[in-house]
Amino acid sequence: MTLDLTFELIALLFFVAMLAGFIDAIAGGGGLLTIPALMWAGLPPTVALATNKLQACGGSFFASFYFVRKGMVKLSDMKLSIACAFVGAALGTIAVQMIDPAFLEVFLPFLMLAIGGYFLFSKKISEEDKLQVLTPGVFAFTAALAVGFYDGFFGPGTGSFFALAFVSLAGYGLAKATAHAKILNFSTNIASLIFFAIGGKVFWMLGGVMLIGQAIGATLGSRLVLTKGTKIIRPLVVVMSIAMSVKLLSSQYDLFAWF
Repeated sequence: MTLDLTFELIALLFFVAMLAGFIDAIAGGGGLLTIPALMWAGLPPTVALATNKLQACGGSFFASFYFVRKGMVKLSDMKLSIACAFVGAALGTIAVQMIDPAFLEVFLPFLMLAIGGYFLFSKKISEEDKLQVLTPGVFAFTAALAVGFYDGFFGPGTGSFFALAFVSLAGYGLAKATAHAKILNFSTNIASLIFFAIGGKVFWMLGGVMLIGQAIGATLGSRLVLTKGTKIIRPLVVVMSIAMSVKLLSSQYDLFAWF
């Protein structure tokens, strides 16, 4: 495809990706910034989604690397969940090419509001680990697989869904849940990128530039997760959940058509 890539446009998308990576590392939802920016730049919707997966891989990788390096995550304990999330995302990416995902738009905004409400009002959320509801194996074949499928099929709020699953089902404290969620999100991003690439939908040059921005933002955001923990994660998850709900509702019902 042809696109007029001016220096100003590339610089703008770079900084949008950096901000998105910062937000994604803490609470998820960075796609609210990058996907509209890519479409505004002139990319068709499918190419925008595919290119977004490429740049998102940069953010999720560097955030994951930071959390692993700091000892927040032991990859050996997550092998099954990583594999299940990968398989789920691959299946979701295949399914979205055969099934209209429009039905998800009906209830997803309300689901995101529910997640925001949970993080806002639940007294169970803290830095301390709580009672584990599911064993790691059961968690992998249920939560990791299901959220992975969702990310490949649709995508918005995946980081929040993974974090919620780790808090409510694995019993993790919020900072620990955020770190582990980013590992699985990297797995699902890679799976989706592979299948988008097979379909020839990825704008590699632009996605590569944005990937660098995502990496910088994600590294900065990851540091805040470790230093600020619940103080910053909880309110940002609530804000991003509400923002995603408003975005999805406005797209579905054209709420802001008068602007």
